Amino acid sequence: METRTNTERHRQRQQKIKERVDSRVAAATERKGILIVFTGNGKGKSTAAFGTVTRAIGHGKTVGVAQFIKGQWDNGEYNTLHQHNVEFHIMGTGFTWETQNREEDIQAALAVWQESKRMLADARYDLVVLDELTYMLAYHYLDIQEVISSIVNRPAHQSVVVTGRGCHSQLLDIADTVSEIRPVKHAFNSGIQAQSGIDW
Repeated sequence: METRTNTERHRQRQQKIKERVDSRVAAATERKGILIVFTGNGKGKSTAAFGTVTRAIGHGKTVGVAQFIKGQWDNGEYNTLHQHNVEFHIMGTGFTWETQNREEDIQAALAVWQESKRMLADARYDLVVLDELTYMLAYHYLDIQEVISSIVNRPAHQSVVVTGRGCHSQLLDIADTVSEIRPVKHAFNSGIQAQSGIDW
């Protein structure tokens, strides 16, 4: 008898949850591209973005990627996704503490941004990823108003993913979805080397 009562209570709880979820699904009637921001100090922001890219190409979507910060090292996401016609534009200078040349970094960022703007204005792209863009704004390599304008005025169906720590408040304000990834533990802090296929 007690098992039957527990089973019935469980069914009733799940039915209430189902009704709430169904109601929210029914209320979501607008159809448009969205701006997603993956930010925070934890590991996994670019990983989340490229998971979204993989999902998009699995549905036959057209995707463009701009990678700011990335250097000349082997790039696992490029190696896989380029084979599936994902367009990549990679800054290629590496981390700013390695280059230590502000002017060269700015020129490299601007070159990738020009490609980003082109993709953001092109209705053929269903998804545009601006990987590590937040740093370009924090370092004042790119103009925040130009970036905001390009994202806001993109084709209505196009979605955009922005990644990086310390996302600018104006980007957060216009985003539809923001996920902040919080560090709890990181292998590197225990002296474990970054690994191909896991970290890049």
